[in-house]
Amino acid sequence: MVAVFVDANESLALEFERQFRDDDPSVRIHRDADVRPEALPAVLADARIAIIDHTYLPTDIARQCRTLQHVVFLGTGARSYMNPEELAELGITVHIIKGYGDTAVAESAIALMWASARSLALMDRAMRGGNWLREDGMQLTGKTLGLIGFGGIGAEVARIAAGSGMTVLAWNRTPRTVRGVSFVALERLLADSHVVSMHLLLNDDTRGFLSRARIAAMRPGAILINTARGALVDEAAMIDALKSGHLRHAGLDVFDIEPLPADHPLTRLPNVTLSAHSAFRTPEAGENLVHAALQHCRRIVRG
Repeated sequence: MVAVFVDANESLALEFERQFRDDDPSVRIHRDADVRPEALPAVLADARIAIIDHTYLPTDIARQCRTLQHVVFLGTGARSYMNPEELAELGITVHIIKGYGDTAVAESAIALMWASARSLALMDRAMRGGNWLREDGMQLTGKTLGLIGFGGIGAEVARIAAGSGMTVLAWNRTPRTVRGVSFVALERLLADSHVVSMHLLLNDDTRGFLSRARIAAMRPGAILINTARGALVDEAAMIDALKSGHLRHAGLDVFDIEPLPADHPLTRLPNVTLSAHSAFRTPEAGENLVHAALQHCRRIVRG
């Protein structure tokens, strides 16, 4: 059985090579992190397993990959890159990986929150341009953080934020009881939170979850953090709220279109801090990710 890692950056390629065992299935590593979907039939060739980090796999392209039976997606957000139900109709099973980077993503969300509260990116840009810009910040100690979604990442964000002296509210589709976290109705979370951080999986039910009406219901002057998926938020409504000042700032690691175009409206707003969908990218998370991907391949081979 042949597997192909279709879009390996060098660090993940080296980690795969480091973790290979003699009894592992054959894995071809395609060292090209920028693969166009139309190139996938040639890249996959005779592969039964595709390991995908961030390359789009449209259903019509998958139909041309005659031997493909499994996709191991490196993360939880496969729906942003493919349609698992349509692939299932072609006999292709999509496997996702959970929990590998909970701490890494949580730390990034916290970093974006602090950077947004103190306008660090704005002052950095100004100073590089020769301007001594001094901005008043939001002191976060004693403020309220609202978490929309409470899985492994949300739990890590809550742990770090509580240690920083913040009050933590959470809304989750499945009721939870966690010490130090108050689970409340979504309406109260939006109204009371100085910072709102998104931690939902993207699916048909959560697409556009933070709608224009829900953004309008947020506390005036709140900060929005999104390290989950861009499509969870009504992007146009968020931009309008940032322009009007209803939202003080947004710290964003994920976007509707990735890579984010250079002329995108978000790149022209001063009250936005951007990172390139890299919240999960640490050596520790990469090691966990590769281990889980190889475990998927081993299970597939064993049937």
